[in-house]
Amino acid sequence: QVRLVESGGGLVQSGGSLRLSCAAPRLITSTFINSVMGWYRQAPGKERELVASINRDGTTDYADSVRGRFTISRNGSRKIMWLQMNGLKPEDTAVYYCHCQGSESGWGQGTQVTVAA
Repeated sequence: QVRLVESGGGLVQSGGSLRLSCAAPRLITSTFINSVMGWYRQAPGKERELVASINRDGTTDYADSVRGRFTISRNGSRKIMWLQMNGLKPEDTAVYYCHCQGSESGWGQGTQVTVAA
C-alpha cells in the first residue's frame, strides 16, 4: 500500500469553495499516470462513499450529489490530483480521502471539510 498525502480541507460557509490536493510522492510517475484516482468521503455515522474519480485517459465520473459542483483533475508529471469544490453545502461535511488504484494502491490520511450553514 502506498501512502498518499492530502491537504486543503477546512471550515467554509455554505456556498463557499475549497480545493483539495492529493500528492503521491512515493509513486513513480508512470504508476500514477496509469492509476485510477478517486476522492471519497465519510461523514459521521455513514459509510465511505465515492465522490469523484478520474481514469488514466482523463475521463471523469461524479456522484450525483456533487455533479456540477465538484471538479476532479490531475497532473501526471507532478503526481498531484485535485478536487475543486464549489457551492459547498452542509451535507458535504465529511472527512475526504484520496485513493489510487493501479499496480500500487493506497489511501491518504484524510482531510476534514466542514461546511457551516
